[in-house]
Amino acid sequence: MTGKTDGCCGGAGAPASPRMWTVDEHLADVLSHMAPLPAIELPLLEAQGCRLAEDAVAEVDLPPFDNSSMDGYALRTADTARATGQYPSVLAVVGDIAAGAGELPKVGPGQAARIMTGAPVPPGAEAVAPVEWTDGGTGTGLAADSMGAQGGDRAADQEVRVLRPVGEGAHIRRRGSDVTAGDTVLTAGTVLGPTQLGLLAAIGRGTVRVRPRPRVVVLSTGSELVQPGEPIGPGQISDSNSFTLTAAARDAGAIAYRVGGVPDDAAVLRGVLEDQLGRADLIVTSGGVSVGAYDVVKEVFADYGGVDFRRLRMQPGKPQGFGRIGGADGVPLLTLPGNPVSAYISFELFVRPVIRTMLGAADVHRPVVRAVCTTALRSPAGRRQFLRGRYADGEVTPVGGEGSHLVGALARADCLITVPEDETALPAGSTVDVVLLAD
Repeated sequence: MTGKTDGCCGGAGAPASPRMWTVDEHLADVLSHMAPLPAIELPLLEAQGCRLAEDAVAEVDLPPFDNSSMDGYALRTADTARATGQYPSVLAVVGDIAAGAGELPKVGPGQAARIMTGAPVPPGAEAVAPVEWTDGGTGTGLAADSMGAQGGDRAADQEVRVLRPVGEGAHIRRRGSDVTAGDTVLTAGTVLGPTQLGLLAAIGRGTVRVRPRPRVVVLSTGSELVQPGEPIGPGQISDSNSFTLTAAARDAGAIAYRVGGVPDDAAVLRGVLEDQLGRADLIVTSGGVSVGAYDVVKEVFADYGGVDFRRLRMQPGKPQGFGRIGGADGVPLLTLPGNPVSAYISFELFVRPVIRTMLGAADVHRPVVRAVCTTALRSPAGRRQFLRGRYADGEVTPVGGEGSHLVGALARADCLITVPEDETALPAGSTVDVVLLAD
């Protein structure tokens, strides 16, 4: 975080909009210049967290063949129709079938084949009797529940006693019962998590076409900043903005890189930018966009051109900046105020929707609900105010005060209470818009 205030922008040499922008105008303008990142082909594990750029269509059936869901015996159902514990059906065991088996014995009347879970059902068999429904096979010396550990071939003259009837299709997983070739198994826009990646692997996909996660470089500026854990001298503060905003970018779905504590030195800031541009799809800065004498962010970005510094009708977060570094096709840039609450609220309102747009997400905005505020609210005229709050069961309660430095209150908040520009006072019990910050 920085000690800079949220004053108006428009420092010397920096392009600045002469008018005051509303929150909606600024957000609409920013998003009008953003688009999903171009789709790329990635190996499955590298695609985790990305969104599918196209429908995924199965080219094979799942399962790809009829297979057993149990360790047991593949058999004909008619042979067990009268089976009981006292009068079991005695069947000749014609062979063993393990998972992955290629050559399969044929099961005829009065016969059975010992089969493992996942093994293909042999020709002639109509069902599988779980080993628990049998005596485990004559001469095996095995308890029924240990059958799966036994390997090797069996002699054709061995027998198994089946102790109960087995219905047709019992314990058989039919080919295509999960997925049929030609099915759309995942639609474009699906976020790829562990189970989705497993499904793609199951249908034989080694790579997948996705919208990549945007790479976001987060810079916090200010000569007063020291890194957490370092001694804090007179006039210094610990850098928190870079941690908050980097974590927020990751929470939004980005790959985020933190570059904290860039001093108020134009040459140093230019050098850092040149180093970071090669790995950035988006750059986010905090601090240095007010009217202070040492606000070098505007000075440096004015040299690049294409960055507009604006004043918004909002509190906190009045000074904002947006543009591209390197021309119309350059890296997009969003500059945020330096005070921690201002920076975080600005991120939620403007940066998060940008990241979600670059991801190709449909839900670019946080959800907004209507809630009854438990306390009276005051707000400056002509500003849309965003207060931190706690939301539960249709009610919302402010947390902390209005100051843009109150990180303790910010950490306890799970929503933003919105007071419109044309309201200066709302009594307790008023219904307000609430931006939910928790998923």
